[in-house]
Amino acid sequence: MVQAGDDADGVRVDRRTAVGSAAPISRSDIVNLDAVALAGAIRSRRVSCVEVMTAYLDHIDEFNPRVNAIVALQDREALLVQARERDAEYSRGESLGPLHGFPHAVKDLQAVKGIRTTQGSPILKDFVPPADSPMVERLRRAGAIFIGKTNTPEFGLGSHTYNPVYGATRNAYDQSRSAGGSSGGAAVSLALRMVPVADGSDYGGSLRNPAGWNNVFGFRTSIGCVPSDSQDGWLPSMGVLGPMARTVPDLAMLLSVQAGYDAHAPLSMDGAGSRFRGRLQRDLRGMRIAWCGDFNGYAPHEPGVIDVCKKALKTFECLGCSVEEAQPDYPLDAVWQAVLRLRSWQQGNMLLPFYNDPAKRALLKPEALFEVEMGRRLSAFDISAASVVRTEWYHAVQRFFERYDYFIIPTAQLFPFDIDMDWPHEIAGHKAATYHEWMKATLLVTMSGCPALAAPAGFSDSGLPIGIQIVGPNRSELGCLQLAYAYELATDWTHARLPPLLI
Repeated sequence: MVQAGDDADGVRVDRRTAVGSAAPISRSDIVNLDAVALAGAIRSRRVSCVEVMTAYLDHIDEFNPRVNAIVALQDREALLVQARERDAEYSRGESLGPLHGFPHAVKDLQAVKGIRTTQGSPILKDFVPPADSPMVERLRRAGAIFIGKTNTPEFGLGSHTYNPVYGATRNAYDQSRSAGGSSGGAAVSLALRMVPVADGSDYGGSLRNPAGWNNVFGFRTSIGCVPSDSQDGWLPSMGVLGPMARTVPDLAMLLSVQAGYDAHAPLSMDGAGSRFRGRLQRDLRGMRIAWCGDFNGYAPHEPGVIDVCKKALKTFECLGCSVEEAQPDYPLDAVWQAVLRLRSWQQGNMLLPFYNDPAKRALLKPEALFEVEMGRRLSAFDISAASVVRTEWYHAVQRFFERYDYFIIPTAQLFPFDIDMDWPHEIAGHKAATYHEWMKATLLVTMSGCPALAAPAGFSDSGLPIGIQIVGPNRSELGCLQLAYAYELATDWTHARLPPLLI
């Protein structure tokens, strides 16, 4: 093993995440490398792309049957052919990018050319896209080899990964529990070291809830940070794309590939994604952090969640930050009612072509029918009024950031629930009226438009993970990464507490 030091991007490299040139490289060595270290090992030819692919596929063969996180797994020999091509490229002095030779499984909401993309729906169970989505195209250009997909709920609806095509994905830490969602397959694949990094998407917490429930990192980015393939580029969904990883440097590396201006996406942010590979060290002394907790009881939490997350706040205090309890000044129920309207309009519009076909409508799950039918009852004036509330809430949160640099809340309102549940119908004695009411706190963050980085916070007394969301002002992705990196160095949860299956 090498001694700890700084890599080319100024990120601290831990001795556990780099392989020395003289050391024999086992499957365990390879899959336990963090992604930045793996890229370095491939780049320096200490390990070949074929060795990396073989190690990951063997590891997937052993662990995936226990959790069902990776679906549509591709033929081994065909993948090894691609890995040999990556090795040949390096032999010629050609590097495609940061993900050169990385085995990668794309969330099953994104189109990958030639690989079945079902979105968890029986309607699309045999659909094979003729082309990559824009985000997938960027991953391919950066050198990723697509080994399959990661499992997701039907059309990404709900924060619990199960569907009638592939079944349920089990939590990495307790296989009787939910993996979260909708990027549940991605989070479990990461936690169990079946992929180096993972992509995901987030509307109501889909990058944050599963990250917290599987002890990894997920990053809901600002709208436009990662260009989307929405059919309507001028009225975008509140859903965004983003990275998941086991470390913050890995998160930044993947985001650097995903992010950047795209002329096909008119609202995408200016600038290249490479800006996120800058130095992550930052002096946090004097940083002002607000703890919003359960939003003064508006978003009830299961007993124990708040306690674990409040303990995590002490780390920020030790880093020199000031932490105090505070709330944005705005009526939250108005925000929630606006969430319901905007979500049903946006999600329902996406599903409407299926709904209008009686044969396909019969295959939609109740949550999909709920979104379409609620959306159909809305007028354009209803949508405009809800959007005004969203804007007012954004301004209220921006005023909040005049007092604080960041605010923090839990990644979910409860610990991972039983895998056989459809969704929690009650939290702490409060009955839920909709399938996503238990995601109310994450949806409030969604409505603010702010980036929110999910980081591990700790574990319940029974060993179930939960996380915190580090929420920053609009377009403050680099600042969120820097704050999370300092927190990670102080806690190191992803290495300190491995899933029991790996021990």
